[in-house]
Amino acid sequence: MPYRTGGEAVLEALIAQGIEVLFVLPGVQNDAFFNALHDAGGRLRPIVTRHEQGAAYMAHGYAAATGRPGAYCVVPGPGFLNTTAALSTAYACNAPVLCLAGQIPSRHIGRGVGLLHELPDQLGIMQRLTKWAARIDAPQDAARLVAEAFAHMMSGRPRPVALEVPMDVLARRAWVGEPEEGIAAPAPEPDPEALTRAAELLNSARKPMIFVGGGAQNASTLVRELAERLDAPVVAGWMGQGVMDGRSPLSISLPVAHRLWPEVDVALAVGSRFHRVQTDWGLDDKVKVIRIDLDPTEIARQSRPEIGLLADAGETLQALLPQIERSARPGWRARIATTRDEVSATIRRELAPQVALIDAIRDALPEDGIIVEDLTQINYVSRIAFPVYGPRQYLTSGYQGTLGAGYPTALGAKVACPDRPVVAITGDGGFMYNVQELATAIQHGINVVAVVFDDGAYGNVRRMQRQLYGNRIIASDLRNPDFVQLASSFGMAAQQIAGPDHLAEALADALARDEPALLAVKVGEMPDPWRHIHLPRVRG
Repeated sequence: MPYRTGGEAVLEALIAQGIEVLFVLPGVQNDAFFNALHDAGGRLRPIVTRHEQGAAYMAHGYAAATGRPGAYCVVPGPGFLNTTAALSTAYACNAPVLCLAGQIPSRHIGRGVGLLHELPDQLGIMQRLTKWAARIDAPQDAARLVAEAFAHMMSGRPRPVALEVPMDVLARRAWVGEPEEGIAAPAPEPDPEALTRAAELLNSARKPMIFVGGGAQNASTLVRELAERLDAPVVAGWMGQGVMDGRSPLSISLPVAHRLWPEVDVALAVGSRFHRVQTDWGLDDKVKVIRIDLDPTEIARQSRPEIGLLADAGETLQALLPQIERSARPGWRARIATTRDEVSATIRRELAPQVALIDAIRDALPEDGIIVEDLTQINYVSRIAFPVYGPRQYLTSGYQGTLGAGYPTALGAKVACPDRPVVAITGDGGFMYNVQELATAIQHGINVVAVVFDDGAYGNVRRMQRQLYGNRIIASDLRNPDFVQLASSFGMAAQQIAGPDHLAEALADALARDEPALLAVKVGEMPDPWRHIHLPRVRG
C-alpha cells in the first residue's frame, strides 16, 4: 500500500477513473491537492479559469460534447456556491460532471465558528443539487469514495455528483489502497414481452411519430434506421438535437410536430421527458404512447404510457429493430413534407432577421461543427430552425435555461474535442456573465469562436415590456463595452460584423484560422418568436 497524502490519493483516484482534464480555480483549502497535481507530471491537465462558474460550465461542456465525465475543483463556501448554476445545468442536461470541493478543517465542520469559506451545511447543499454527494473523511477513503462517485454518476440516468474534502484530510499522510474502478450498474434489460407489444403497435400504426431527447444521443444510428423503416418523422426536444440528421425529410421541428400531432396514432418517446407534449399539446385515447427511458420515475411522471420500456435506448432499439417491418406510408410522408414546407415558409417570413443570421452560421459551420447556445434572440429560433447534422453537435442548458452558460460551456466542449470547430452563440447580456473567460481561452489556447449578438439590451425582456406592459421599459437596457476592443485587449482576434451578409464569410475565416476569436454582430429588436415555440393544446 502506498503512503500518500489525501490530495495524492484523490488525484490518483481521478486518474484511475479516466479523468485527463480538470477545470480548476485554486485556493488555500485545496493547497495540498494542487501540490499533488503539480507532482503528477502532467498526467492530469489543469485548466485554470477566471471564475468558479466558468470552471463548472467548462466541465459541463466537456461532458455534454462527449458523454464522458467532466470534472472541476474549487474551494469551499463561495467558491463552491459560484458553481451551483452550472451544477443545476448539468443536472437538467443529464451531464456526468464531478464537483470536487474543498472544506474547512474536519474538527470545525458544523460548529459555525466563522472560519474562512465556512458554510452551515455545504454537503447538504451538494446533496440537493446532485445525484449523489459525500465527504472524504480520511486519505484511505479517497479511492473508494471517488470510485463510488463515478459509479453513481454513470449508472442509470447520468447526472452530476460531488465530493468535498477537508483541508486537513488533503494534507494528511496515510497508507492508502490502490485506486478502485468505478463500475456503473448495468442497465436493466428491455422486457421481451413489452418489446413485442411495442413492435406490434408501431407496425400497425398509420401515422407514427418519434420523439427524441438527450437519452437518445448515443443511439442516433438506430433511431435513424427505425424512422426510415416506419416512415415516421422524428422530432427533437432541446436535448435531442442532431439525433436525426436535420437534412433528412423525416426530421421535423417542434412547430411541424405540433401541427401534425392531432393526426398521430402512435408516439414513441426515446430518452425524452416528453414534457412539451404532455403538459402543453395534450394527450387523448386516440394516441398510444410508447416510452423508452432509463429513469423509472420519468416514464410515468405525468401520465402512464401504453407501453413503458425501462432500459437503455440503444440496447432497446437494437432489440426492437428486428421486429419492425419496413413499411411505406406515402400519404403520411407526403403530409409531413407539405407541413414542413408550410411551417418553414411561415417561420422564414415572420422571423426573417433571426433566420438570416442562423442561415449564415449554418453555412459557415463545417459538417462536424459544434454549436453551443446561450439564451439569445437568435437561439430561441435556432431550436426550431437550425438544422443539426449529428449527435452532440448542439449543446444547450436545457430546461434550466442558465443565461451566461454558452461561452464557458463552449470552451469545455473544445477542450474535449480539440479537432472539431466549436462556436458559441451568445447575446450581449449573457456573454458578460463570463466575459472574463476570454483570458482562459487565450491562456490555454482554447480555439472557440464566440459570436456575440449586441442589441444593447436583455432583448427578450425589453420586447415583452414593450408588447405586454405598455412600453414600460425598466432594467432591460444595457451599457456594453466595445466587444472588439475588449477581446483584442486579451490578445484575441476580433471583428465587428455588419450583418448576415458578412457573418458567414467572417465565421468561416475565423474557424479556418483555428484560434480563439470573437465576432461582434450589431442587431436591432427582433420579431417575437414565442407563438412558434409556446404551442397550445391540440388534443385531449
